[in-house]
Amino acid sequence: MMKALQIGRLLRASVSGFVVGCRVMESDFPSLGGLVRVSLAKDYHIYGLIHDIHIDDDGLVRQLVTLDNVDPQVIADNRLNRNVPLEFSVLSVGYRQNERIFHLLPPRPPLSLDTIYLCSMDELLQFTSSGRFGYFRHILRAVDIPIGEVLAAHIQQASSAHIQGGDSQWAERAIQELITLLRDDYPALMSLLGALNDALPE
Repeated sequence: MMKALQIGRLLRASVSGFVVGCRVMESDFPSLGGLVRVSLAKDYHIYGLIHDIHIDDDGLVRQLVTLDNVDPQVIADNRLNRNVPLEFSVLSVGYRQNERIFHLLPPRPPLSLDTIYLCSMDELLQFTSSGRFGYFRHILRAVDIPIGEVLAAHIQQASSAHIQGGDSQWAERAIQELITLLRDDYPALMSLLGALNDALPE
């Protein structure tokens, strides 16, 4: 398997998605639309897209935010030495089994405390190049997530990787597929195209 960066551990999961916990100051902070992976066995890996990131408060943070001047050392200590709780929610978009990628929901969910990895550029290229954008349907049917923003962030990241890999037309093909999928939902399509217009260069 390609080398990837460990970013957290699983808190709870279903086949449609999972929630991951990590420290705020972990290197390479996860970002909206990022592709992540959790490996359940040597030949079984679940892929998902980050669709929400939030940082919970605690008693000390509640006290610190009311102060006029907070010493930078206190802030650094709170972030580095305390377990500042960060969680990100992931939408399942596919899996890999026996070296074959499927844009289907995984047959079974990951388990508590499984390690979550941020996918390498090679993994991102392989996943997004497999099939005909079948994983888009999982994103488009999701509820209570900012679909346009998540897709725009994902396409921005994936397009950058494909351009580096020599394919400058990937984003155009992805957008055409989304236009086809949303042709009967004009408001959703306009919202998505607006987000994509902000995310991608002219």
